[in-house]
Amino acid sequence: MDVGAFILAAQFPGQGQEEALHRAVRSAEVSEEAGLDAVWVAEHHFVPYGVCPSAVTLAALLLGRTRRIGVGTAVSVLPTAHPVALGEQAALLHLLSGGRFTLGVGRGGPWVDLEVFGSGLRAYEQGFPESLDLLLRWLREPRVGADGERFAFREVAVVPRPDDALAGQAVDAPPVVVACTSPASVRLAAERGLPMLLGMHCGDEEKAEVVGLWRKSALAAGRSPEDVEAVAARHVSAGVAQIADDRPSAAEILTKAMPGWLRQGLEAHVTVDGRERRMRDPVAYAELLCELHPVGSPRLCADRLAATAERTGISRFALLVEGSGDLVATEENVRRLGGEVLPLLR
Repeated sequence: MDVGAFILAAQFPGQGQEEALHRAVRSAEVSEEAGLDAVWVAEHHFVPYGVCPSAVTLAALLLGRTRRIGVGTAVSVLPTAHPVALGEQAALLHLLSGGRFTLGVGRGGPWVDLEVFGSGLRAYEQGFPESLDLLLRWLREPRVGADGERFAFREVAVVPRPDDALAGQAVDAPPVVVACTSPASVRLAAERGLPMLLGMHCGDEEKAEVVGLWRKSALAAGRSPEDVEAVAARHVSAGVAQIADDRPSAAEILTKAMPGWLRQGLEAHVTVDGRERRMRDPVAYAELLCELHPVGSPRLCADRLAATAERTGISRFALLVEGSGDLVATEENVRRLGGEVLPLLR
């Protein structure tokens, strides 16, 4: 089982942005010290839900601050990024870190980000497949050109690449995972042979259904059963982890701290076209996350993760560890996750 920390750099009420970013960096450093397998960093724009605007930039810093742990983006938003620029950054981090970097990508939302960065609503609604395919070509081929609806350019050399690519040798590309929140994105990932990142708002049964759709779609696209099983082993399940001596104590930490952050963070999202949006009730959402995920004693949390793995077939986890909003409490939570929960799983 592969257990990692999911880091949002969340700005809780009364906190400054520097405090949120410092807690994010410390969470990653402590995750390595505690024996976790990976850290996954998110990106958001213009909202306190998460104050990291560039997941690949934060990932670069964390790769430099650590030596063993894997670092991934969860996710880099493709509609507001140029696939070639993102591919260059991913290749750079992959090579310099000795293969410790994983690029997670997603479609994002219909937010004002699309206006600010000039990509427009069409990039979100229809352009994700084109962006993803260009990104994958950039990560896998020595030379790339484009003649698409959004991206068109003459063929250019892919740099950086390992030296043996010049001799026509096969080289490993940076691993890519796709955040999937709809049947269309599940099919897209399956057809391209890419593992999924599934959100923390989903329960085990829903995730199991999504994995089933992914497997069916991958086989229908002509992928071999062996390839399907190999890729399926790399799916990632996002969740929340809060370790305490008992479940009521752990749940109390989250239900006291998370609603205020969720309320101010989710309310700050602005749609690019003025469409009406429904916001989850922050208290009910915090309570739901406590029900779905490893929140409680070390034994309860280990059993919860094992049960999710058995029900869904997913054995890689990205667990939000900063739900308390407090630096000291977050560090303790990460240390208990690594020191008390992981041994029960291994």
